[in-house]
Amino acid sequence: MCAPSLISTVHEELSRRHFLGVLGGAVAAASVTGAAQPSAKPLRLAKGFRDTFDLTHTLSSRTPVYPAFRSMQFVEKFTIAKDGFGCGELTFNEHTGTHMDAPAHFIAGRSSVDRLPVDRFFAPLAVISIKARVDKSPDTAVTVDDILAWEKLHGRLPAGAFVAMYSGWDTRITDAARFLNADAKGTMHTPGFGGEAVKFLTEQRDIVGVGVDTLSLDLGTSATPVAHLTVLGAGKYGVEVIANLAAVPAAGATLIVGAPKHLGGTGGPVRLYAVA
Repeated sequence: MCAPSLISTVHEELSRRHFLGVLGGAVAAASVTGAAQPSAKPLRLAKGFRDTFDLTHTLSSRTPVYPAFRSMQFVEKFTIAKDGFGCGELTFNEHTGTHMDAPAHFIAGRSSVDRLPVDRFFAPLAVISIKARVDKSPDTAVTVDDILAWEKLHGRLPAGAFVAMYSGWDTRITDAARFLNADAKGTMHTPGFGGEAVKFLTEQRDIVGVGVDTLSLDLGTSATPVAHLTVLGAGKYGVEVIANLAAVPAAGATLIVGAPKHLGGTGGPVRLYAVA
């Protein structure tokens, strides 16, 4: 236990920017002094930042879910007034709200959330906007041309990148019917990643995963979940129902994934951040 005066001093001196600068310096110093390093993996965490972004929707019983899923339930089990402490019971499907898809979600025998390497949860973030097309038609996919257009502006996708689709769909989160956007036959009309795009990303670029601001990596009209099968089949992960991507720079930010870690999990809600 530190003395109160010391805690106060540390709190005043270590801003987030300074802390990460110290962290970067410590890594460099360790290399100079020949200290043992766990691996030669690239350091993806920014050494300093000015802006922080919360990319997570607030989870509630009103959060849109797939028709086959039950909405999140919260039951108050203990209260401060009655029991001296507060505690509620949460019940939800793994793939609810802003959440992760582990390879085990679609690929038998592949990594569950507890087996994904932690270094993959700190990644350069590339935001590819297809909002202009989605505003005209929701049945729109991220294409290889979209990826190449992003690279023409910002350079080749960095090693270990996380590629996020921004479609503006997050603005519909408070209206489940608009978020699912299903027709009379129950087919959802929502944007996602095209099959050729995810094949390109997993075979010709070095990525840790992809994400969307919709319910699915795939187009809502897809008869086969090609994006899921390709991305998760390559050992990458997905994040769905992302919030606030409009506020994040298209390039230069670092994604931080507060990933779930329950045994054998196929996915789970995440707290998603970006720093720039």
